[in-house]
Amino acid sequence: MTRCAISYLLKNGCEIKDKEEEDTEKFAKRRRKLEIQIERLREQLEARIPKGRDLTDAKWLETLLLATDNVPESEIEAKSWQDSLLKKSSKLPFPVTYETNEDMTWFKNERRRICVKFNGLSEHTFQVYCNSRQLHWFQRFLEDQQVKRNSKNQHSSSLFTLRSGRITWQSGEAKGEPWKVNRLILYCSVDTRLWTTEGTNLVREEKAEEIAKAITQTKAKGELNDKQQAHIKRKNSSLGRINNPFPRPSKPLYQGQSHILVGVSLGLEKPITVAVVDGSTSEVITYRSIKQLLGDNYRLLNRQRQQKHTLSHQRQIAQTLAAPNQMGESELGQYVDRLLAKEIVAIAQTYKAGSIVLPKLGDMREQVQSEIQAKAEQKSDLIEVQQKYAKQYRVSVHQWSYGRLIANICSSAAKAGIVIEESKQPIRGSPQEKAKELAIAAYNSRQKT
Repeated sequence: MTRCAISYLLKNGCEIKDKEEEDTEKFAKRRRKLEIQIERLREQLEARIPKGRDLTDAKWLETLLLATDNVPESEIEAKSWQDSLLKKSSKLPFPVTYETNEDMTWFKNERRRICVKFNGLSEHTFQVYCNSRQLHWFQRFLEDQQVKRNSKNQHSSSLFTLRSGRITWQSGEAKGEPWKVNRLILYCSVDTRLWTTEGTNLVREEKAEEIAKAITQTKAKGELNDKQQAHIKRKNSSLGRINNPFPRPSKPLYQGQSHILVGVSLGLEKPITVAVVDGSTSEVITYRSIKQLLGDNYRLLNRQRQQKHTLSHQRQIAQTLAAPNQMGESELGQYVDRLLAKEIVAIAQTYKAGSIVLPKLGDMREQVQSEIQAKAEQKSDLIEVQQKYAKQYRVSVHQWSYGRLIANICSSAAKAGIVIEESKQPIRGSPQEKAKELAIAAYNSRQKT
């Protein structure tokens, strides 16, 4: 009886329904629907489990022998064998990420070269080899840890310039043992505000406010147990260390005019257009096209377009022949993105802009589709002709990596201390009008809030 009661409540959402007979067919459909949801969820969870990399091609050889000596029982099994054989597995292990800055210990060896040790690999010492552009960062990482050690931990590691790190392997072209041909690369994530005294004070105030808020919320609960009292004690200790800043060079913070905005519109045919707008009067100070932004480097854009077109053609041929088609691209596109980001930030500094307004990335698919459809409608009134033209246009026109470009702009703006704002880009209008309306919309939204 107890089991029947529990079963009844489960089937009826923990409610008792009077004078209603159970519809077995309806319940069977509900049950089957949930079974399918559970099965799909199980497949998704299994797909998230790290499978590792086939560094020795053992899995590939096993699949090859299996496909040679056996007949697939279904198309699904045949497709899985084909995917496994055509997949080009990486010969390098996965990277190792260190989320906290205290997982890395910095010091100098007897040759006065900067070295680092990692938690979990403390028996190994790694020497840092870099060029002059990165050397000052590693010197700062070393100085921060030395200051903290010399002060007997009276400084907080939350104000370290270094935030996290990642070790990864970079493949080489020579022949030989993998650990001799390939080399280790260290990627470091930094907070550029912590480079100067003024920026460190901003970060210190933010963190101190967060700690004070956490202490106030804990005390508001009334009578505290031992754990809560220990938590408050740790927070007070952290607050004291944060208020003891590191010695840093002084540099005035960037002071832009809040009513001057740099609007950046993105598109398919013209990947980027910039408009410097006075938000108080809605007047445009200047425009910049992608050709003006790149200047003499505009030829690199045409070269990148040609490379992407060639790779796309080669990939299509490989897919037709059922051959491996994972063809990598050069870093030319990333270099062009960095040039554009650098020039946009320089324009913002020239006109003392208070912020750079970027379009929301989620709207780009609609933007691109609208632009293609408008071009196709101008070409012909026939639907078939429009569809054919739109397909050819997608192939011929450069497909830009908008996410990578926006990431580069955000990174360059953060180094310069310029605020980044987001707004919805208009669908209609020229690239110049879109950039202008983007900046005006961000300024009006700021005024409302």
